[in-house]
Amino acid sequence: MASSSSADRYAANIQGWNIQQVNTPPQYLGRKTLPIKRADAEPLTREDLQYDLLYYIFADSTKAFVDHLSTDRPVVNFCDLYVNALFNSPKCSKVLKDKMVETPAFAIEFAKIALLTNVGRINTTMAFFPEMKTALRSYHPVPSLQKTDGNLQDAPRIKNCLKAALLPFEFKTPPPSTPAEIIEKARAGQIPPTSVVNLIFVLANSNNAMTVAQKHFDPPVEFLDLFLPINLSSASRARVFLWLMFHYLQGPDRPNPFDDEYSRTHPGRVPRMRPLTREEQAQENVDPPDEVEWGKRMSALRSKFLRELVDEMEAEKRRKKNPPLPPPPAPSTSYTAQELAAIRQARTQRQEEPRSRGSSPSHEEPSSQGYTSYESTSRPIPHLEPFRPDLSGEDPIQERTMLQQAWHIINSTDPLEDSDKEEDEHVRLEYNRRLRVLARLRGKDPTPEPDPQPGASSSQESQPTGRLQHVQSWR
Repeated sequence: MASSSSADRYAANIQGWNIQQVNTPPQYLGRKTLPIKRADAEPLTREDLQYDLLYYIFADSTKAFVDHLSTDRPVVNFCDLYVNALFNSPKCSKVLKDKMVETPAFAIEFAKIALLTNVGRINTTMAFFPEMKTALRSYHPVPSLQKTDGNLQDAPRIKNCLKAALLPFEFKTPPPSTPAEIIEKARAGQIPPTSVVNLIFVLANSNNAMTVAQKHFDPPVEFLDLFLPINLSSASRARVFLWLMFHYLQGPDRPNPFDDEYSRTHPGRVPRMRPLTREEQAQENVDPPDEVEWGKRMSALRSKFLRELVDEMEAEKRRKKNPPLPPPPAPSTSYTAQELAAIRQARTQRQEEPRSRGSSPSHEEPSSQGYTSYESTSRPIPHLEPFRPDLSGEDPIQERTMLQQAWHIINSTDPLEDSDKEEDEHVRLEYNRRLRVLARLRGKDPTPEPDPQPGASSSQESQPTGRLQHVQSWR
């Protein structure tokens, strides 16, 4: 009896506790107004985030949680447990993982913004990089959580990372969705019964809000009030949050290292939270001047980006409405067949002039030979130097290979000259080589077939030869 009466007196008088002193801001009385509401480019202040609460949660060094995802399942503090859960999420990108390993301070910053997303304070319309273009998101600088050069992503990506942060056995069977299921698994010896991320989703679910509040809190406080700007000290709220994490992850029957005198004497009830006066509440979550200045600078950068984006969109609309005229066609360097014929004729006449000097040739007009005069075209006759073949270093008698013959043709043949003149022995040899190559590819001699010689034996009929002789459909 004596111990019971002393506990009652402690419960009534500890730290001046009075449930009527808890003031929840009017804008947070409804579950739908839980997310932070700010205009685009407006910074999220420390009061919006309840930065001091996040600091006490992640700075607590009490090693009380079994980390199922680490080798040998060590006992770690909450910060390591939560960061490791995010790091091992299948939806955590390689770039994000590398940054978390490279800069541990960024890993903690990302974990803090992820915890706010976990409980619903950061909704999926927020993004944290100023170059975002979509109208479905609003940009918000977070000066207190963007002190490193890492990218905090946007809320939808963070939410996907959280949804996939489950324990290995929870990918095969659905994870527990109520506090009672989690307690049942813990009492059955499954430690931890679920991932820390899923536990927070369950406790923050509006369907479970009444159950959790009645079981652990004194009215009018409930779980989500821990993350709202209310007149309860940040340190005591952080202790209550960690108490709930241990209660569900390690089991309700084990000694809770976050107990106070009240929670020890009242099993299932959270530790007492210290109420604050207006002056004391104003001293928490104070934005330092450098963070205020950085937030203004990022807001100005966002405004500049939006103006440039709007100007670019307006210019694009004007271009579509009044498309520019197509550029004039470039002067063509090709010639028609008539022009090429006139060029050949002019070159032939220049080459024959030295041989015809001293004689009286008959000068016929080009048009009398069936050609159209090049002078009648719109372009002047280009000045063409006489073609001078390069035959240096060649023996005209020695037989050439196919490559040597091709090189000889390039150096000695005028592409504008008619090709109906009599060729030399090298050209006839080249043609014979080409025919032999074609015969090997086709598997038979060139058609038409030669006439059979009288008295030729039928056994000597030509048979298809070559490596492709089995392709009979080519004949």
